[in-house]
Amino acid sequence: MSDLFRVFNTSASALTAQSVRLNTVASNLANASTAATTPEATYKSKQVLFQAVMDQEDPNGVAIPVRVSGIVDSTAEPIPTYEPNHPLANDDGYVFRPAISVVEEMANMMSASRSYEANIEVMNTSRELLTRTLQVGQN
Repeated sequence: MSDLFRVFNTSASALTAQSVRLNTVASNLANASTAATTPEATYKSKQVLFQAVMDQEDPNGVAIPVRVSGIVDSTAEPIPTYEPNHPLANDDGYVFRPAISVVEEMANMMSASRSYEANIEVMNTSRELLTRTLQVGQN
């Protein structure tokens, strides 16, 4: 029975982690076309780092919760674009845009969304199993 509760814990932690990932992707997509005057002021895309957390009380590894260990900025260089009429253009007529691939971010969003859905399904199945176990105990 306690293994089912551990599955809930693992799925809940994965849901939380995927939610952070979805929010990060949304932020990247929202800032994909922003412009800045300097490379240093340009938005840098963010990536979520996940970490599996080993449970000391669970030597069989039945449930390994997931957590976000950090969010890191991309090291990709901003893309200089010649736009002399842009209000943020520097003295040379360039604005700097983040090096964000909308296609990659959309793929990342779909992956996070599918992971989120899969963990919801795990939680629903576990709840169903727990309910059936309780019903068997009542009969």
